[in-house]
Amino acid sequence: MGIIWYLLIGLFAGFLAGQIMKGRGFGLVGNLVVGVVGAVLGGFLFGVLGIHGSGMIGSLITATVGAVVLLFLIGLVKK
Repeated sequence: MGIIWYLLIGLFAGFLAGQIMKGRGFGLVGNLVVGVVGAVLGGFLFGVLGIHGSGMIGSLITATVGAVVLLFLIGLVKK
């Protein structure tokens, strides 16, 4: 059941990141991938900064921040 929550949070984080970055989403599957990879990236970044989120909201914030950073980096590479 944990993996389903992880994927749902990743999907929603990818959707939120696409909205924050002004429509730079990649569709349903792309947003899922961006959200899950963003969750890993966000967890790493927050760990380096010494920030620890807990619970579903903390996980969603971490994943969304990571997905926004990932979309920003993808945008830099595409240009």
